[in-house]
Amino acid sequence: MCGIVGVVGAENATEVLLSGLKKLEYRGYDSAGIYVNSKTGTPELIKRVGRIKNLEAAIPAGLAGTQGIGHTRWATNGVPSVANAHPHISNDGRFYLVHNGVLTNAKQLAADYLADVTLLSDTDTEVAVQLIAKFVRDGASVKEALRHVMQLVEGSYAFALADRDDVDTLYVAKNKSPLLIAKGDGFNAIASDALALLDRTHDFIELHDEELVVLTKDSIHIENLAGAVQERASYTVDVSEGDGDLGAYPFYMLKEIDEQPAVIRRLLSSYVDDQGQVQMPADLLKTLDGADRLYFVAAGTSYHASLAAAPMFEQLAGVPVSVHFASEFGYHMPLLSKKPMFIFLTQSGETADIRQVLVKVKTMHLPTLTITNVPTSTLAREADYALSLHAGPEIAVASTKAYTAQVATSALLAKALGMFKGTAAAKKLDIKHELSIVATAQQTLVDQKDMIHELVGKMLKTTRNAFYIGRGGDYYVALEAALKLKEISYIQAEGFAAGELKHGTIALIEEGTPVIALISDPVTAAHTRANAGETQARGANVLHIATADLAQPDDELVVPSVNGLLTPLALIVPGQLLAYYASLDRGYDVDRPRNLAKSVTVE
Repeated sequence: MCGIVGVVGAENATEVLLSGLKKLEYRGYDSAGIYVNSKTGTPELIKRVGRIKNLEAAIPAGLAGTQGIGHTRWATNGVPSVANAHPHISNDGRFYLVHNGVLTNAKQLAADYLADVTLLSDTDTEVAVQLIAKFVRDGASVKEALRHVMQLVEGSYAFALADRDDVDTLYVAKNKSPLLIAKGDGFNAIASDALALLDRTHDFIELHDEELVVLTKDSIHIENLAGAVQERASYTVDVSEGDGDLGAYPFYMLKEIDEQPAVIRRLLSSYVDDQGQVQMPADLLKTLDGADRLYFVAAGTSYHASLAAAPMFEQLAGVPVSVHFASEFGYHMPLLSKKPMFIFLTQSGETADIRQVLVKVKTMHLPTLTITNVPTSTLAREADYALSLHAGPEIAVASTKAYTAQVATSALLAKALGMFKGTAAAKKLDIKHELSIVATAQQTLVDQKDMIHELVGKMLKTTRNAFYIGRGGDYYVALEAALKLKEISYIQAEGFAAGELKHGTIALIEEGTPVIALISDPVTAAHTRANAGETQARGANVLHIATADLAQPDDELVVPSVNGLLTPLALIVPGQLLAYYASLDRGYDVDRPRNLAKSVTVE
């Protein structure tokens, strides 16, 4: 996810913006820019493609205004370029805007309102700033113009608007994309993440959806979309909390679901170079290349991530894969191939049943790799190789963004191994491009929270059981989605291979039983629909979740289409949100479900 920093009343806005943007680099980006209204009264806009150091090198010496906005962008609308980088400027040179989110109706708004305006970028953000300028020229105040844009746009946004003619004010608006107000001593600021400003203040105010803020160095004026003033106390963020702070979210699980697009972008920033090539340790790739079979060993969500990862290695690298429960493998080890290699997927890196397998495998002098979110963990230290998931702190017990990180990291490693082996499939796949599409798809899905919440009310609020069905990769997602549902809502939820229903499971279908059918595989889509129809004929309440390329008019939820190997990354998001709202509606503690712990350190 892109990063925003803004400040008004600072002695050196440039310093605040650069420092904040550097702290947001973890979010992933491909260009950066700042706008500063300098002390001399000459506004400066500087934008560069690539790292923040490129931007920093281009900033004129002595640029130190009191008002400014900054942004790190990950390309969604339009390629990475200076023209597409933020901030965007209105054609009259007066207004500067940075934006996180996706405006889904930007093209239509441009056609309706901006026919006489030449757009200089491919972004939805430029449409928004040109609309603001138009409405001001038509007689609206700046605040009225921003409010009008909020009423017109569809999708998600965190806006920060600067007016060249008013150095004392910043305008802010938010809907679905995170944004915080930071209260300082003699200044006020904004940021996508408190981490960006923790070196300057610990005092923050959360913003709610569809709120507009007028910010000066001494005042913070918050209104809702109807214009009613909103009073809200600030809260303190400790330095130790960092990017693990709950912020404006009611539960960590929802925050972590929302962070998944940013996790993918951070992984791309960490593992893919400027030429789009995946960078993995050469000795790791050489060891993987020497294996005749890869054995994934994991537990829980990590086991489901391993199931999703297996086809990636088989198709991109041409190496057979087996996936095993750690709790079973350590005590009932199957006959191994001649040159096995073991890959351990774990969020915490401390999972006890995985470690006992690692210890046993090491006594057999077999090569091992740990993929974990905690690079300093036991499993990372004790394996021959370790890769970081770069997911950031995951606090909710029900894992969400770690699953995304595990599947995406596996995809990157499979691509790198395939390139090392020289396979045609790996050469054909532009993994950076395809994962960027996934991140955008995930953002589209997390922006549909209200619709998914409505589906929960219709299907899951009072049920005692539920079933997910699918085939191939959809079956693997069904397992994970069902696990999420049972973990936090206590609904007896199970994932089944759709073709197995008639072999026994369909006996469990009763009048009103929720059945969620996952449909993303063109080879088996018709079969899964037929299986869903069989349950419906026996009284089931069926929810169809299909990718856009396979969707039918009556499907209740459509997921953006992505590369087939990466579909689990998009398809899981509705499952996570269905579980979240089912737990919420039942009045449970979403982050701390009964009987469960975040890190399983005993067998």
